[in-house]
Amino acid sequence: MKKWNAVSVALLLTLSISMGARAQQDPGPRPGPAAAGGPYPTLNANEQAFFSQVFLRFQEVDSVSGTIEQGKGLGPTFNGNSCAMCHAQPFFGGTSPGLTSPQNPIANPQVALATLDGATNTVPSFITTNGPVREARFIRNANGSPDGGVHGLYTIAGRSDAPGCTLGQPDFAHELGVNNVIFRIPTPVFGLGLVENTPDATLQANLAATKSARSKLGIGGSFNTSGNDGTITRFGWKAQNKSLLVFAGEAYNVEQGATTELFPNKRSGVSGCVFNGLPEDASNMLNSNPQSPNYNTPIGTVSEMSSDVVNFAVFMRLSAPPTPAPPTPSTANGSNLFNSIGCALCHSPSLTAGASPYTGMGGVTYQPYSDFALHHMGSGLADGISQGAAGPDQFRTAPLWGVGQRLFFLHDGRTSDLLQAIKDHSASGNCRDHRNCDSEADAVIRNFKGLSSTQVQDLLNFLRSL
Repeated sequence: MKKWNAVSVALLLTLSISMGARAQQDPGPRPGPAAAGGPYPTLNANEQAFFSQVFLRFQEVDSVSGTIEQGKGLGPTFNGNSCAMCHAQPFFGGTSPGLTSPQNPIANPQVALATLDGATNTVPSFITTNGPVREARFIRNANGSPDGGVHGLYTIAGRSDAPGCTLGQPDFAHELGVNNVIFRIPTPVFGLGLVENTPDATLQANLAATKSARSKLGIGGSFNTSGNDGTITRFGWKAQNKSLLVFAGEAYNVEQGATTELFPNKRSGVSGCVFNGLPEDASNMLNSNPQSPNYNTPIGTVSEMSSDVVNFAVFMRLSAPPTPAPPTPSTANGSNLFNSIGCALCHSPSLTAGASPYTGMGGVTYQPYSDFALHHMGSGLADGISQGAAGPDQFRTAPLWGVGQRLFFLHDGRTSDLLQAIKDHSASGNCRDHRNCDSEADAVIRNFKGLSSTQVQDLLNFLRSL
């Protein structure tokens, strides 16, 4: 009997240890009000009014020629019909919406978009009701040369406002079958005015300050740069866009199909599928707000007289960063662990913006948790796409502010589990030395795997507090 009890105790102890080792888990998206989406708090009255106006423009829904919805320029190919459709979690300006949102649980809007207003599209297999909003890029062209461009999910064929257009969708099933499709999900745009206004010298000094510590862990780091003036580019998954205006203009053209003064030509502008004069979005000589008493006159606010993309850029520029949750003993310990195991060597906790024309936004120290540099992430995360100086396995360090309320992680939204997203940073998991890591994060993830169950949970709790 004593022997049986001893064995039982040993088994129970083993089981307890095993369960403890598995106990850590992603707490999930943080509940409560959206901790982002409003104007920067120090803006003066005129600037706040400007923000309110551009915020409404960010929610504008586009149809082909503005006959169904107020906005015009949709198609011939598109992934969405509004900025706010894709940038919605936890509030307008965020990232992909989803059914698990504590703030606004909705199904992936790209599913219903396929047949909206009579469109005859088929929903691709990688767009699901409970999955993330996605765009699709092809790695190679049919002749084997590099592609890398976005291929619109849908076309305007069949829509009531696109008579005669017969443009078909890409053959996604075939391209998936030959492993030629990669995905991207929307990046949050909160607080990006501070990022845009951070001097190159500040980013360079921040990277240089951690050079020795990064080298010991096999971490490199370099910046993507503009081919025009050589300055640091910092927006997009591979930091491929220079400014918020370029970022907005590219997205408007690629995701919705609208032509602008930045991108004046239609993508897939085949005969029978272009219905407007180009560019469709331009500076307004007459007031563009139908609700204004000065509508259709040369009198208006800056927002009313500016193009859509200028409004979109200003919305991003004047928005406040996400607000973290109040600290707890667990999140405080998690923050210390985040620093000690090496996460902060890429996810820089703070940077300082330069001078700004907007009230209270100059010289601000902010907490993006990113160095905005490119890092090699190895074969596990490589997407095979090059953009500027960013190669097939390089990505900009994703800012972590606001991660506490995100539903999907990594560039392609492959997981909703924050713990899994952390583990996916390691490609080989078996880095032999600091010079030959498959992923620059291998050594850091090795440190992470050495944490106790309680420590891992504290780190996850800290991230979900951001």
